[in-house]
Amino acid sequence: MILSKENLKNISGESVNKPAVELLELPERVIQFGTGVLLRGLPDYFIDKANRAGVFNGRVLVVKSTSQGGADAFSKQDNLYTLCVKGIEDGVKVEENIINSSISRVLSASQDWTEILKAAHNPDLQVVISNTTEVGIVLSEDKITDNPPQSYPGKLLAFLHERYKAFNGSEESGMVIVPTELISDNADKLKEILLKLSVQNKLSWDFEQWLKTSNHFCKTLVDRIVPGKLPATQQTSIQEQLGYEDELMIMAEPFRLWAIESANPRVKEILSFEQADKGVFIVPSINKFKELKLRLLNGTHTLSCGLAILSGFNTVKEAMADEVFAKYVSNLMQQEIAHSLENDDITYQDAIDFASSVIDRFSNPSLEHQWQAITLNFTSKMQMRNMPLIRKYYSQKNEVPPLIALGLSAYIIFMNTTKDGANYVANVNGKTYPVQDEFAEILYTYWQNPETAIDNILGDRRLWDKNLNNYPGFNAAIKNYVDLLQNTGAKETLSNLHTERTI
Repeated sequence: MILSKENLKNISGESVNKPAVELLELPERVIQFGTGVLLRGLPDYFIDKANRAGVFNGRVLVVKSTSQGGADAFSKQDNLYTLCVKGIEDGVKVEENIINSSISRVLSASQDWTEILKAAHNPDLQVVISNTTEVGIVLSEDKITDNPPQSYPGKLLAFLHERYKAFNGSEESGMVIVPTELISDNADKLKEILLKLSVQNKLSWDFEQWLKTSNHFCKTLVDRIVPGKLPATQQTSIQEQLGYEDELMIMAEPFRLWAIESANPRVKEILSFEQADKGVFIVPSINKFKELKLRLLNGTHTLSCGLAILSGFNTVKEAMADEVFAKYVSNLMQQEIAHSLENDDITYQDAIDFASSVIDRFSNPSLEHQWQAITLNFTSKMQMRNMPLIRKYYSQKNEVPPLIALGLSAYIIFMNTTKDGANYVANVNGKTYPVQDEFAEILYTYWQNPETAIDNILGDRRLWDKNLNNYPGFNAAIKNYVDLLQNTGAKETLSNLHTERTI
């Protein structure tokens, strides 16, 4: 039995959260560019949840933007799909299966462009969502008269221009535009490109003014791990448990965050799905959420990575199952990073709460996050995510942040590479790791003289934008940790830290 509208009545609700039939008749209120798993696992999840709560009461028209394939899988299942939520939330194991009914139609931009433009005439349609990858928001030579325009901004501009004409440029016909692409200031960049494309296409001044003033471009931050399709054995097992087949079934972690920047009451009114879930925030500034994610999630990943590999762990969940390592990660966030984040917008409790969610996410037994993947561009990640923490810690205490220093020391050891032709390779505990890092050659050169390597690495402003040797005690602490990690071992060093101090 295939998941479909007709078969819903034959599906038992014991193992899966089914939608009420009336939810399948809600009007289209959102146009979404992209069919990717992040969109289906995050925005569409929130919309579906809000519909079930009787809050948003609208469905999503999805535009398949890529040229590959069509919308057959969605059509075959009446646009229904199962979201399997697996992981840990508030320290408790979570497993939930939800049949998502938020999508009304999936249209192909290459095949259904006329129908997509027709949707611009729908007065109920008020929201634009997109996730066209980081390279999707780019300026091109698009003509909006093409069928369809090639780029996402070109498609969106054509759609908005059609809407402008359909409603005679009324202020009420403007839309709330919410890009979820993982680029900084995503909405500002999208708006800037649309205005440039408008000039290129010789559109009217009145349209440009409508575009600027009647549409709300909201910067966003999204955060949820959505691995997508389950491994074949897991999918088969779940389908047997649920009693139906689902070609579109995907998995997501319990944690979810969608921070949307706007102080406009109308935006808050239109995006009413915020009311249905604690993971949605419509706030005047999303900087708080960006900082918490960058330092506590990404920064902790980067500082823990070298230590985990030196300790012999392959995956994040494997490392977090080790009590000593998990204690290091927890105290790194609580004792050093959290205090360094305190400012007018972020309280220590904000940081602690976010840190707790990070522990849950790192410990998720359903995710296979390889430490090796985190070593990609290791140096630039360390610089961007963690150097500001060192500066802030010293400004507060004027002393070495020991747990941050230990993580940096492990990175320095990992980056003591050998050359394999034009490539660099890290050698740890008898295993080799390919190193993809733009600064690999610099670090390799420094390590040719171990006596001066640490002094040179810490002092190179190309790596850190600052001479780290100038921080009191930092050089000595790094040298001490490097010696311990090399001669005592990572696991023993971490274990001794528990004994010698409260970490």
